[in-house]
Amino acid sequence: MEDEEMEKKVQQYLQRKGFRLTELALQEERNRISTSSVSDVALARSENDPARYYDGYSKLRTWAYSSLDQYKHELLRVLYPVFIHSFMDLVAEGHTQEARSFFHTFREDHELMHSRDLQKLEGILSPSHLEYSYELLLQYLQKTQALVVLGIINERTTFDVSPGQPSLISDDTDVVALVGTKKDLAKQINLKELLEDSVEERMEKTLLESDKTEAESKDADAEDNNKSILEDLRNRAQLNSLALPSVSFYTFLNTHNGLNCSSISHDGSLVVGGFSDSSVKATSPQGENGLSQGERTSASDYGKRPYTLFQGHSGPVYSAAFSPFGDFLLSSSSDSTIRLWSTKLNANLVCYKGHNYPVWDVQFSPVGHYFASASHDRTARIWSMDKIQPLRIMAGHLSDVDWHVNCNYIATGSSDKTVRLWDVQTGECIRMFIGHRSMVLSLAMSPDGRYMASGDEDGTIMMWDLSSGRCVSPLGGHSSCVWSLAYSCEGALLASGSADCTVKLWDVASSTKVLKTDDTSTNRLRMLKTLRTKSTPVYTLRFSRRNLLFAAGALSLGS
Repeated sequence: MEDEEMEKKVQQYLQRKGFRLTELALQEERNRISTSSVSDVALARSENDPARYYDGYSKLRTWAYSSLDQYKHELLRVLYPVFIHSFMDLVAEGHTQEARSFFHTFREDHELMHSRDLQKLEGILSPSHLEYSYELLLQYLQKTQALVVLGIINERTTFDVSPGQPSLISDDTDVVALVGTKKDLAKQINLKELLEDSVEERMEKTLLESDKTEAESKDADAEDNNKSILEDLRNRAQLNSLALPSVSFYTFLNTHNGLNCSSISHDGSLVVGGFSDSSVKATSPQGENGLSQGERTSASDYGKRPYTLFQGHSGPVYSAAFSPFGDFLLSSSSDSTIRLWSTKLNANLVCYKGHNYPVWDVQFSPVGHYFASASHDRTARIWSMDKIQPLRIMAGHLSDVDWHVNCNYIATGSSDKTVRLWDVQTGECIRMFIGHRSMVLSLAMSPDGRYMASGDEDGTIMMWDLSSGRCVSPLGGHSSCVWSLAYSCEGALLASGSADCTVKLWDVASSTKVLKTDDTSTNRLRMLKTLRTKSTPVYTLRFSRRNLLFAAGALSLGS
């Protein structure tokens, strides 16, 4: 009341003195204050209104879809994170019914790209589902007034809270070690010099320490290798869209669904398979066995067994890879180890331990000596044949791994539908390629180092420009998982092998030429030919130095 009387007296005074402008300014200020108080009340009501999420997302969605085609593709990417956080905010505020309605109304916008994530998100029904284990622990300690325990945890325990599902394994101590001290260990390892001595220096030391006879034998082997490489280069077939490669397909029989992987040496002289019974079996299509003479004479039952058996793993073998000259073989297993075998001695030379979970893939570098591995512990690691500890640790991916031709980079694919490119020197991720709609299963680098191909679980193949990070051409030709990819020696053709029992050949050269002349083109690679097997999924592909295409798989009568 006092304020109203004071305002009346002020207004009467202004009218009596004739201060008309001041009276109008005072009236406008009074109206503005009353309007702002009303808007504050309306805003407070709207903050508790769950419909604001529906309206806000709907308007953003309409605007993004109606934008220019030049910008629409990038703007539509914003919708998914906004959709996720809007739904989670509704759940956190207790608007469960509105959250379910919002989820089902706009779910179809993201079903194509994120169907698996949406299935997991659909199970969130209450705010408690959004809390981490760490938050639950603190809430319990504060409610029960457990001050002593709370003090110990605050002073002496460090928590690293990360998003994801909680572990369901009660005795999984490796997980705690992996996300705790292992991160610091990875940083320490990645700070070390990659090469203490160069390969040339180590070779010189080895030659000086060895006897003359051994040095002569090594020189002879090197000469033979160089001669074979030169001969292969002279006799290399020039491939293009009109001259397709000859294909040699090796079929494993009577595997009883036990074959997990296979690999072929660069010259096709050796074929190896990794099995679920923890064994690695190698054979030669060119002769009885194709391995060392010592194995023939020492094996009493050799006439009954047309392969060489490598035993050492204690779990299923998931990957195998030959060195560039075929004298060494790597295998990785669910026992979390990698083993190096000699194809000349038919013996296990080294067992590399460092991963905490199954190792899905292992690959030699293009020059040999170094190799990379990818494991279920979400790390890729760089190793040297002469060291039992990893030289680099790249954290973040768990599936496929492949080397760049200059050996300075490796690429990894994973179940998060992305491909990452890593710097070998620093261990840091320098590129992330986003576009796949399912798990990435296979990778291949072009011989010139400019492009990379990746294949996923849905049968889609994408070719990427490494310098720009953009997808050159998405390919849709397979009806099932793409398990293997391989470029021809000059990079003109790309071969893809799939679980749909086909090998497809793609014209890369013409597509990259169009890309150089027109950056805005949305060209797709032209499929040149489809080669079908009778009933054999394609496990692996490899072009020889002469551009002969090797392929291998296990006969599946149920296909």
